[in-house]
Amino acid sequence: MRPGIRIARSISVFVLGCLITAWTPGPGLAQQLAKTKTASGAPNDTADGTLPAKGPNDRDNGTMEDMLMTVRRLEERVKELEAKLMKTSDAAPAAPIAAAVKAVREDVKPDVKPEAARKQEEKQNEGIMSFFRSTELSGFVDAYYGYNFNHPGVDTQLRNFDTKSSQFSLNMAKLVLEKKPIAESRLGFRTDLALGPATEIVHASEPGGADVFKHLQQAYLSYLAPAGKGLQIDVGKFVTQHGAEVIETKDNWNYSRSLLFALAIPYYHFGARATYAFSEKFTLAGYLVNGWNNAVDNNTGKTVGIQAVVKPNAKLTVVQNYMTGPEQPGNNDDRRHLFDTTVTCTVNPRLSLMANYDYGFDRIAGARVHWQGIAGYLRIQANKWLAFAPRFEWYDDHDGFTTGAAQTVKDFTITSEHRINNALLTRFEYRKDFSDTDFFIKPVDRLVRAQSTLSFGLVYAFSSKGE
Repeated sequence: MRPGIRIARSISVFVLGCLITAWTPGPGLAQQLAKTKTASGAPNDTADGTLPAKGPNDRDNGTMEDMLMTVRRLEERVKELEAKLMKTSDAAPAAPIAAAVKAVREDVKPDVKPEAARKQEEKQNEGIMSFFRSTELSGFVDAYYGYNFNHPGVDTQLRNFDTKSSQFSLNMAKLVLEKKPIAESRLGFRTDLALGPATEIVHASEPGGADVFKHLQQAYLSYLAPAGKGLQIDVGKFVTQHGAEVIETKDNWNYSRSLLFALAIPYYHFGARATYAFSEKFTLAGYLVNGWNNAVDNNTGKTVGIQAVVKPNAKLTVVQNYMTGPEQPGNNDDRRHLFDTTVTCTVNPRLSLMANYDYGFDRIAGARVHWQGIAGYLRIQANKWLAFAPRFEWYDDHDGFTTGAAQTVKDFTITSEHRINNALLTRFEYRKDFSDTDFFIKPVDRLVRAQSTLSFGLVYAFSSKGE
């Protein structure tokens, strides 16, 4: 039985019970009525044969019979009402449900778009997905702890970028977004956003102001022209092509940068470059830029450069660079020249060799100045996660143009690299620099000919390509 019917029946029975209770006098009430009549002198049974008046019991019996008849009629009425209620309860939901089903069938229809709109949407989605497939997001965080045994009280001399001593320091944090141009998509770009003390050092001599450009390490557009195998043209700000080492620690063999990187070559250029790979063994590039380390030019002259990359075989690579142009403020006459050579040889998967030679000269106030140096590297890959990299270099600042003192400097560096996983590596390094003159600072304003340092570096790198 449904809950509504059970409730109706319960209410009916309750009402009947109340009526019976209210309408039926109890024995106590009948006896009270009899006593009242007798006391008032009402007629009673007589001996002359007249009918006596009805007593209380006779009245009660008649009342009970009437009530029972009423109850039976009410029960029949209740049953009749229950039957009608059952029919109403069964039939009532049918109409709303049918109406709801009809509404759903009419309103919920397949969203069939026109063919042209569907193709346009697919084209838009494909364009978005193609952008993310061809664009790489990468970056790194580089921090270190440095210790200088000379306790100079100032930044460690002749260093880029591990200059701090007896403290934990941030070198650089960088985020890169790059889309390389290919034959199927000839436009590309690269943007390097950088933070940290290293960016201050890189842009220290920027004519346009370090604060303007220091966080934008690179920003250039690329186009792969359909000429032969593809001529790539880049326009904007990009790092220099010179040297064996780069700004990013993770791409070098040692933690500290060499003397040649810090003193002999520029950091970056602003202008245009064109690169053409004639084959897998020979690539040629040309440069037209403002000059050395100047997004904003310091004169009206321009600097030109050329690069040749030769790979006789899979193990040997030779890179030759030459650059020339006016680099002094407001002076287009005196030209700076730089020759840079790097040779890399992979003997086997466990042993690699590299050498870098630089020679540069300029004219300052009519006097010729020059500098040169050579660095030798060795990398021993002990196993998948451990490597050792000794480095030795010799640098001659003949006229004191790059170090501030006419001197010859040497350095020996030994670096152990522990790669925790593909993203995280640590480097522990000992380095000693020697000069042929008193140059390195010690406490109480004393100058000595050597300095020794220890460094512990930690680098975390990531890429959306999973490399």
